[in-house]
Amino acid sequence: MTAVSVSSPANIALIKYWGAVDLERALPLNPSISMTLRECRTVCTADRIEGSEDIIQVAAPDGSLRDAPDRFARAVGAHLDRLRSRAGHRGALRIATRNTFPTAVGLASSAAGFSALTVAVTRLLGIHADRGELAELARASGSGSAARSVAGGYVEWGMAEGGEATELRILGDAGHWDLRNVIALVDERPKDVASREGHRRAPGSPHYAARTAELPRRLDAVRAAIANRDLAAMGEVVEEEAIELHLIAMSSRPPIFYWEPGTLAVLARVRSLRSEGIAAFSTMDAGANVHVLCEPADEPAVAAALENLAEVGRVIRDGVGTGPADAEPLF
Repeated sequence: MTAVSVSSPANIALIKYWGAVDLERALPLNPSISMTLRECRTVCTADRIEGSEDIIQVAAPDGSLRDAPDRFARAVGAHLDRLRSRAGHRGALRIATRNTFPTAVGLASSAAGFSALTVAVTRLLGIHADRGELAELARASGSGSAARSVAGGYVEWGMAEGGEATELRILGDAGHWDLRNVIALVDERPKDVASREGHRRAPGSPHYAARTAELPRRLDAVRAAIANRDLAAMGEVVEEEAIELHLIAMSSRPPIFYWEPGTLAVLARVRSLRSEGIAAFSTMDAGANVHVLCEPADEPAVAAALENLAEVGRVIRDGVGTGPADAEPLF
């Protein structure tokens, strides 16, 4: 069989996955809701090779392939072993990946990467998996958010009944609501503390239990807002949720400080846009960069306002997307 190449998207969590029942298996403490993105994607190409050793590569900025960093290669290799076991395949594989957006800066590159890897390798090895099983296989990588990236549109992901697996629910496909996401990049350096470590420290925050108690209300509000395509109702809850994630990070033991001065500048500009009559709402995952949600008609004004901030290096104009797709091979 020839190589299989898949492009899979990142997603932005509207209600966050932050804290786990079982971190090693990425079993979430609470349901999360996300919007699948269109432009921020990982391309993964997979093929069988001769020999006993996998080849795991990443694309350089000029498009050339080089050996993956050790930590990433180990994580990919471990996931390949899981997928090979599921397929009953013992041969070596060559894997290459390329991101269309910055890596390890709080933009869900692990979600895009491990969902792309999962979809590409299952196709290569002939694993016939429906969307629910693909989500479970992606989650097994250790990146829980990868489970959400196997589907498009607006996705809810949480524990299945019985507590030993997770399940995916589609709240609306990409055509249900054409929402835009303008990403303000204030720091493209890899973050110092990985999201996985943030999950581990989260229960040490004195605010963790209070957020957990608020989650049923927030989940209901975001589900209803998506059903009704009501950005104002959703935006208020999404901002509250994002700020509280960072409050928990900052008050974990030891604390984690993801924000940079530019983060605060973007948040202030988003508030000022609303005072000017533009419906724009911010959210962040575990990093310094800010996602700004808006309707299509307001996207140009939001992008211009963020580009004009001295603290913003560049913006990515993104929006709701349809999920994994075939891609041009990397080798």
